[in-house]
Amino acid sequence: MQNVYIKVWERAGRFDATRASPITWLCTIARNSAIDWCRSTRRPSMLPQEAAKDIPDEARSADVLIEIAQDRLRLFHCLDQLDQQQNASIRAAFLDGLTYAQLADRMAVPLGTMKSWIRRGMQRLKECIGDG
Repeated sequence: MQNVYIKVWERAGRFDATRASPITWLCTIARNSAIDWCRSTRRPSMLPQEAAKDIPDEARSADVLIEIAQDRLRLFHCLDQLDQQQNASIRAAFLDGLTYAQLADRMAVPLGTMKSWIRRGMQRLKECIGDG
């Protein structure tokens, strides 16, 4: 970047406003300097294509992805079986990251009531998910 500023400083007298805007002129100098730098630096040579087979695949396998999707569907099915207050409270607490106090304020209920809704809802979720 410093080299680009030096080039701009040294070439400022050659700037022609009829040919380009100042930003275009500056970007052209920066681009050409970057190309020159890339060409002048020695980069390691490319590995052969066969080397790709030695790179481990970190992606989850299809059976794991299916299991995760099934667990997710089961969880949301069980959430839908809860009372409306429990469902909304658990979703807001565990999926949206709200605290019990924030939920109690939002739903205009005492904090103890909110904690009870979530505790009872979590017990029912555990029972529902455990059935499978």
